[in-house]
Amino acid sequence: MKLSKRVEVLTPSTTLAITAKAKELAENGVDMIGLGAGEPDFNTPQHIIDSAYKSMNNGLTKYTPAAGLPQLKDAIINKLKRDQGLTYNRSEVMIGCGAKHVLYLIFQAILDEGDEVIIPIPYWVSYPEQVKLAGGNPIYIEGYENNDFKVTPEQVEKAITSKTKAIIINSPSNPTGMIYSADELKAIGDICLKHNILIVSDEIYEKLVYGNYEHVSIAQLSPKLKENTIIVNGVSKSHSMTGWRIGYGAGNKEVIEAMVNLASHSTSNPTTTAQYATITAYNDTQEPVEKMRVSFEERLEKSYPKLLEIPGFTCVKPQGAFYFLPNATEATKLCGYENVDQFAEALLEEAHVAVIPGSSFGIPTHIRLSYATSQQNLDKALDRIRVFIETKMHS
Repeated sequence: MKLSKRVEVLTPSTTLAITAKAKELAENGVDMIGLGAGEPDFNTPQHIIDSAYKSMNNGLTKYTPAAGLPQLKDAIINKLKRDQGLTYNRSEVMIGCGAKHVLYLIFQAILDEGDEVIIPIPYWVSYPEQVKLAGGNPIYIEGYENNDFKVTPEQVEKAITSKTKAIIINSPSNPTGMIYSADELKAIGDICLKHNILIVSDEIYEKLVYGNYEHVSIAQLSPKLKENTIIVNGVSKSHSMTGWRIGYGAGNKEVIEAMVNLASHSTSNPTTTAQYATITAYNDTQEPVEKMRVSFEERLEKSYPKLLEIPGFTCVKPQGAFYFLPNATEATKLCGYENVDQFAEALLEEAHVAVIPGSSFGIPTHIRLSYATSQQNLDKALDRIRVFIETKMHS
């Protein structure tokens, strides 16, 4: 049977392939350590689980509006006011089945065939694929390592054409962990306003920020930028609720309404029980959020020096999220491999450490390591990688 052209242009997920291979090895008795995880290794806080259970027992298990429960919209509106000082009304907020679903709906709502979306490299794996699924063309601009993987206003200006419809800003970033400052965002935002380009601000790692860095939403910086930005966020990373599949979009009423119409004909509404759990997540204590953030920061501080001891690795220190993105070019050469993808595959099959090759993120010279795992596993994995490279060097 012939498949549609829209699915034929999709690039298979290297992340899923490596995860599947690592799982297969583990099932065959191999002592695998996975550093590919894109989710916190903590369980959802108990009071959130309890609230979900209570909602089910109270019979709150029916359909909700496609845009989400009004009470959850209010909780998100209060969160945006509390954390970013931003004011939205219910018509400017919609709840989706995870932030990924919200991003998908945005591109389906705004793109026509041939429209362009500017995507900074390194990028999260699904951005280009979602743009392609909507008939759009991803236009890549590279965030250079010597600029903390961040793009400049000059690069953005140069990439803009008459077909440019939007730009994606992900801060803190997956896979780099880098954070755009208010000044950097303002400069990029001014270019977008000048050319009337929609800003899609993916802020899913907002709560995972370390040291003296802070998360700033580009929508905070001026009323015009707020009008020109769709914020995408959710509880997956902040509250360790990846499997609950709740995300939200906040912004232009017309775009939000179109997204809701699309959702009404595809997913109907996000899972009702998960919505009630998210109300509790946003309205009740945020202490578990901070506790998880502190744990991730401790792992960062303990593991970063060990990472730098690995032969052939260099790495910009992350400012947020829970990923290292070391440059593995020299390590690949030391081990005698042709490219970093081969090096990552060898780490999986010989050192029994699963990492994600940077080619998945548009940066084939690097690998991504998640520190969303125990310190014990991190120490063991980094030791294995170091010993693997040293052994290859001397063989």
